[in-house]
Amino acid sequence: MRIRATSRLLAVVGDPVAHSLSPAMHNAAIAALGLDAVFLALRANPANLEIVIQGLLAAGGAACITVPHKQAAAELLDEASELVRRTGACNVIWQRDGAVVGDNTDVAGVSEEIRRLADGGTVRRALILGTGGSARAAAVAIAEAWPGAEVAVASRDGARAAEFETWGAAAGVGCRVWGVGEAATVDLVVNATPLGLKPDDPAPLAAGDLERARPVAVLDLVYARGGTKLVRDALARGVRAADGRGVLVAQGAAAFRLFLGVEPPLEIMRAAVEDALRT
Repeated sequence: MRIRATSRLLAVVGDPVAHSLSPAMHNAAIAALGLDAVFLALRANPANLEIVIQGLLAAGGAACITVPHKQAAAELLDEASELVRRTGACNVIWQRDGAVVGDNTDVAGVSEEIRRLADGGTVRRALILGTGGSARAAAVAIAEAWPGAEVAVASRDGARAAEFETWGAAAGVGCRVWGVGEAATVDLVVNATPLGLKPDDPAPLAAGDLERARPVAVLDLVYARGGTKLVRDALARGVRAADGRGVLVAQGAAAFRLFLGVEPPLEIMRAAVEDALRT
């Protein structure tokens, strides 16, 4: 890939961010289409997030936002999409006519993957692990795919779980807090925590809890070589399961359209992600 002084600078911004396959995926698509752009990974902490975003936009660029900044990014916008307003989370930021605008492409990405995993079935009750921006996107995706579905949220922080329940009521998502050791069964489990990014991370849902929940499908928004521990545990029990690579491609393709105004080569994006996860 040739980088010129005219190249448009795009980036994924987060902390941690070194693991992200967004640069490999987007740069493969950019090269295939012969576009004058480059996609980087930029680490930003909560204290300098706004400065990093402002600098990127001032240079004519745009950003995808990842953990833990999706909710904070929503506060930086002049114009927010309906999905950003509903979730309180933003994962794509760019400029339009001098205004800082943002959207949430996670909802569409998660929706596509949970429908595939459900394989025509109905989700009446789902369990979401985590309370951040990705968890909110997953909750909205479930509510849109299966109106009336109950969404239980599990968190090690009781206050954050209660806050998520309150947010859900305002966002039109039927939420409740998942009790410690609860034995209720669910149709779908979504991991929206970072657990699984590191090889020595524990599973976000213990094997015993997974056994008691007896889900039909499991989606782990984390992606890893060989699949995450949660995905391996689910597959070993005959549960349909996938890690986050499909969501990565779907939400990334939506961001590509917003930033560059052209249709992305989806198969090339998928191949770049799969290749990176094999090496």
